[in-house]
Amino acid sequence: MIMKRNHLLYCLLLCLSCTVFSCSKLDNYDAPAETLKGKIIDKATKAPVQTEPGDKGIRLKLLELSWSDNPTPYYFTCMQDGSFNNTRIFKGTYNVEPQGPFVPLVRKDASGNTIADGSQTLEIKGTADMTFEVEPFLNVEWVGEPVLNQNGSITVQVRVTRGTANPDFQQDVSEVVLFINSSSYYVGDHNYDNRYTTRVTGEAARVSPGTVLTITTSGNFSMERDYYIRVGARINYSVEGVQRFNYNEPRLVKVLQ
Repeated sequence: MIMKRNHLLYCLLLCLSCTVFSCSKLDNYDAPAETLKGKIIDKATKAPVQTEPGDKGIRLKLLELSWSDNPTPYYFTCMQDGSFNNTRIFKGTYNVEPQGPFVPLVRKDASGNTIADGSQTLEIKGTADMTFEVEPFLNVEWVGEPVLNQNGSITVQVRVTRGTANPDFQQDVSEVVLFINSSSYYVGDHNYDNRYTTRVTGEAARVSPGTVLTITTSGNFSMERDYYIRVGARINYSVEGVQRFNYNEPRLVKVLQ
């Protein structure tokens, strides 16, 4: 009986070692070490498309076509200035499509037929550098300099205009927001102080294109630190389930002298 048990235990250990060895051989691949970098720019002005880090900003959808015609999508996001740099990509052939607050580069009609395809397919080996030209839903521009008020608030003026002539993407402006943050240059809907950030919604946000908006931060904040501010505006249209903001560049308001 003891010999039988020992024999059974030996067989189990042998099977386990074979399984481990087999798995280690299957997983013995080089780590992803190729680089995909580039930028998203405004088709009309060639300026970087301002965004925010994370899933509410601009993300890139990658389809690796090396092994399958129907691959699982892989996503990564842009930096605040619309640039991207991913140094952990496997070698291969990829279709790349940015998705964000701009006219979608890949569009289909009601019947599912592709009517536009601005994605790019390329081999990623070493470093691949890409540029995508897009039509933002909105352009948000600073008008003059931010004003630090005596009561501890900041007033700004911005101009919001259409970034595309395509009527399918000229929905009403649903929100204009003056974001403020004291801790980081990275400011927007992903990172802001809700005590002082001001949101303009409803009829007040649905201004005619080109109208200059005057917005003042809420409340009286501490005068013992500097602040980063930025204005975002979005239309009543969702990209991959999210109404995404178009932004202007961050500005530093110097409070400390």
